Amino acid sequence: MDEEYDVIVLGTGLKECILSGLLSVDGLKVLHMDRNDYYGGESTSLNLNQLWKRFRGEDKPPETLGSSRDYNVDMIPKFMMANGGLVRVLIHTDVTKYLNFKAVDGSFVYNKGKIHKVPANDVEALKSPLMGLFEKRRARKFFIYVQDYDENDPKSHEGLELNKVTARELISKYGLDDNTVDFIGHALALHRDDSYLGEPAMDFVKRMKLYAESLARFQGGSPYIYPLYGLGELPQAFARLSAVYGGTYMLSKPECKVEFENGKAFGVTSEGETAKCKKVVCDPSYLPDKVKKIGKVARAICIMSHPIPSTHDSHSVQVILPQKQLGRKSDMYLFCCSYSHNVAPKGKYIAFVLTEAETDNPQVELKAGTDLLGPIDEIFFDTYDRYEPTNQNDGDNCFISASYDATTHFETTVQDVIAMYSKITGKTLDLSVDLSAASAAEE
Repeated sequence: MDEEYDVIVLGTGLKECILSGLLSVDGLKVLHMDRNDYYGGESTSLNLNQLWKRFRGEDKPPETLGSSRDYNVDMIPKFMMANGGLVRVLIHTDVTKYLNFKAVDGSFVYNKGKIHKVPANDVEALKSPLMGLFEKRRARKFFIYVQDYDENDPKSHEGLELNKVTARELISKYGLDDNTVDFIGHALALHRDDSYLGEPAMDFVKRMKLYAESLARFQGGSPYIYPLYGLGELPQAFARLSAVYGGTYMLSKPECKVEFENGKAFGVTSEGETAKCKKVVCDPSYLPDKVKKIGKVARAICIMSHPIPSTHDSHSVQVILPQKQLGRKSDMYLFCCSYSHNVAPKGKYIAFVLTEAETDNPQVELKAGTDLLGPIDEIFFDTYDRYEPTNQNDGDNCFISASYDATTHFETTVQDVIAMYSKITGKTLDLSVDLSAASAAEE
């Protein structure tokens, strides 16, 4: 271990594994260590026995739930947008050859006490019970504007400069009511709160286009895909990739103490040996004095014997509950996956309810979400703190990822990874890839 590396990565969470893969592909010499004896860190995937040990201590899971090893319960469950940033990164690194994806059945939104399919284009807008007749026509016109919008073709701009016009101004031009704006902003553009309304509309329109283009990819009921056997496959796929490029992975390395000289990191010590490096990449738990707490996520993990009601019997589904519908400061998310993605035994479904915590009582706070699930076999509640880095990268050579948020899709996670990549390498990640390289199995 007494070698010198370009980068030492600490923690095998999803962000760290993606970065380690990207840096290895770039030709850097990477050592990747984790204090745990399993992959994934915070974003690990647990079987039934591990789930029980974590939340119920010594108790054993009831036999009625089936075999422990048939469960792959992701602690940070997130779907991938079919044309989104993460899929582009996976293709860019060629890690897709180690993974099998399957399309996600449904994308829904909670509105006025009910769950509705998210309309994603002009045709679906006309059919959607979310809007009255006149509102449907207005929404259809807006969807057509977004579909036809091309940054490089001024004719498609209809006189609007989207880098200057706010999202609120764009929406008011089409006369859409608050109810429509609520589901478009949160379930299509995937904004986590309403602050986007005061920002330039370009990002809002690009997010809507990404949703529609992803939806068109697999002609499924949603724009999302998910790996068979869950997200636990991703860190291992990146470990294999890194090995191909000469990277080294080591699990069960206690301590992993970052060593500093004149305030700059120069290596990492574990079991009495120090590996030297130019840069350290890690999750917040490895450098707790260089991060600050910025919030916490409340989550409920449920095992069920049926799909979420009102989701057209979808075996895999995301439901977004916009903040305004619940009188909250941020959205709530439902995530459900099942035996069809090989994350549970036949007939079993894993559902999550997640939100940015506003109280210290997840059971009460998540009730709006858990009430939508129908009968539940088992339920676990917990919260985890969210941290973000406070250090100056160029001052200490340390690059720390932010904790995972409550969203049930990967768009925010991959933005952090891409920004970190640029800080570490000084380069911009080229994500113009052939998207057909990642295919998802149809039913």
